Amino acid sequence: MRLMPLAVARFCRDHAKLRGNALIAEQYRKFPFYATRSEIVAKVLSDAQSRQRVVEAQPKKAKAGLVTLGYEGRSLEAYLNLLLKNSVTLLCDVRRNPLSRKYGFSKKTLSHACEGVGIRYEHLPELGIDSEERRDLKTQADYDALFAEYERKSLSQQTEALAKIRQWVKQDERVALTCFELLPHQCHRHCVAEALAQGAGKDLVAVHL
Repeated sequence: MRLMPLAVARFCRDHAKLRGNALIAEQYRKFPFYATRSEIVAKVLSDAQSRQRVVEAQPKKAKAGLVTLGYEGRSLEAYLNLLLKNSVTLLCDVRRNPLSRKYGFSKKTLSHACEGVGIRYEHLPELGIDSEERRDLKTQADYDALFAEYERKSLSQQTEALAKIRQWVKQDERVALTCFELLPHQCHRHCVAEALAQGAGKDLVAVHL
């Protein structure tokens, strides 16, 4: 696959005459969302109209609540942008072991990345599932059986962890539950979300991103 080298070559050709702040300014004008957290906007964008477009591209503050997402198939940049566009203020990692071969998603790197864009990171390993239990899952029936056992033997005991999440939402946080799997029905985070919604108001009905 030579798509990436071709894209790089095309970019270099189209921007050969631009350097430094001029190159940054052009990208900010084309993609104002990516400038919304920049500390050099005023320096590189001299015209008020371009700066206003950056202001307008900033994600609107959303009410406190709950969302879920997985990082499977997503780059760290795309993942963080999804959090920002959905006004997430707190990322709750519900993996038992927050390690990943995928760049950016091990605990230390992910927590630093979140901090860099103003999102608080929390890890609740007690809400996770041991990796050994996830082996040999081939069908949705296999996943469903695992999650039924998880809800019965583990999740039902985690009242303190669930209370923490509810308290965060009460404190006006927009919380994202995160794990690996892209599809919520193949990830235990949907079980956590359903447990939080039981007997709660609309604020704890999760949106799956």
